Amino acid sequence: MVSMAKLAENAERYEDMCKIMRSLVEFTASSSNAADKSDLSVEERNLLSVAYKNVVGARRASWRTFNADEHKDDPIAKLYKKQVETELEAVCKDVLDLLMNTLLKNHTEENESRVFYLKMTADYYRYLAEFHSGNEVNSGYDKKAAEFYKSAMDIATQKLQPTNPIRLGLALNYSVCLYEILKEAKSACDLAKNAFDQAIAKLDKVDEASYKDSTLIMQLIRDNLTLWTSSQDDVENTEQQ
Repeated sequence: MVSMAKLAENAERYEDMCKIMRSLVEFTASSSNAADKSDLSVEERNLLSVAYKNVVGARRASWRTFNADEHKDDPIAKLYKKQVETELEAVCKDVLDLLMNTLLKNHTEENESRVFYLKMTADYYRYLAEFHSGNEVNSGYDKKAAEFYKSAMDIATQKLQPTNPIRLGLALNYSVCLYEILKEAKSACDLAKNAFDQAIAKLDKVDEASYKDSTLIMQLIRDNLTLWTSSQDDVENTEQQ
């Protein structure tokens, strides 16, 4: 199944890749003996993430196009956007079912894997919250995203090094959720700055295998901080005027 998933990835058949990885997760969890329910390997976790991220990512990009101001009065764009939202909802709920009812349920030890699954769960609740924003039928997706990000961060802070790519990626996505979804700009900036500062202080101790990933995520965090702080300065200057 891993070989099939890699082949599907190379062929950019991401929907197929999702089905393969779902089958793999269900297979590893199918043992009647709880002790035999082995966790996914790092490679398998990454394949699972890549599969669903690509399927959802393409639809998120489409949704942003149809949601642009230039299309707000276009009835065709509105219908198209609704179709994309239906597809987004289905994919997000599919992976959330896998995470909540299998991966998080079976693997409760507070380690890197659990941080990975909690972060991934939070990500997909955030994606749901994006297009339910301002909708009366929000179902609390924004709050659920924040809740799972916080749970992941609590474990990551205790168990993972500040330079760990999963911890950094968590800080990046959690801060984006705070800024874009929950509209808590100060909390977002504080979280991002703290994560960046802690990582930069330990950068000389990063092993070669994760150096590239860690520094790339740190750059994204810094880019967001630059953008967010300049936006805040613009708001403050406008208010002063």
